[in-house]
Parts: sequence; structure tokens; C-alpha cells
Amino acid sequence: MIVTISAIIFAILSAILVLFQLGLTLGMPWGEASLGGKFPGKYPPKMRIVSLINSFILSLIATVVLIKAELLLPEYKSYANVAVYFVVAFSAVATILNIITPSKIERKIWAPVATLLLMTSIIVAFISV
Repeated sequence: MIVTISAIIFAILSAILVLFQLGLTLGMPWGEASLGGKFPGKYPPKMRIVSLINSFILSLIATVVLIKAELLLPEYKSYANVAVYFVVAFSAVATILNIITPSKIERKIWAPVATLLLMTSIIVAFISV
């Protein structure tokens, strides 16, 4: 039960992050809340492409967690059994970066989200069979 709940929480938080990244891609003026606030306001065109790539990566890692928790695509479970450790590492790096960022808004909003993603990915990686 804890694995299922953790995977669902991970997927919901990832969906929020994907929507945020897609918003940046489409020109929403949220740059202060991303990448340490290096690009306040709307992202320049090259950074919008980076946000689109981030959306894809975040979707992929959420899919890995859902597969590992046996909530999606069971035929890919053997792949997810290995890939989930990348998700944990990715989440750990994201947590550290969001804690040490110079952007106050990132520390307030994204550091707790990244921490929850890390915790839930650890639960899925190490408790599920």
C-alpha cells in the first residue's frame, strides 16, 4: 500500500512539474522560479527548448516509478527495476540543487517538492519487489 501511495504522489508532483515546465516552454513569466532565477520573466527561446526537454524527462521518470510500483505497463517491470535507481539519483540531485539555489522562490516551492519526490522514489525503489 505504501508503495502505491508513494508512486501516486510521485506521479502527481511530477505532473505539476511537467505543467510548470510546459508553461515556461510556452512563455509564461516564471523564470524566477527556475534555474536559480537566472532568466527572470519569460525564458529566451533556447531555454524554452530546455524546458520542453525537461518536461519529457520528468514524464519519463514518473513513468518509471509507476511501472516499478506495478501501476502501469507491467511488461517493462524489468527495465523499471534498474531505471528506478536513476530516478532516485536524479531526485537526490534535484533536492540538493533546490535547497542551495540562490532563488528564494525555488527554495520555498521546489525544495519541498523535490524532497517529497526523493522520499517517494526511495520508497518505491527499495520497498517494492
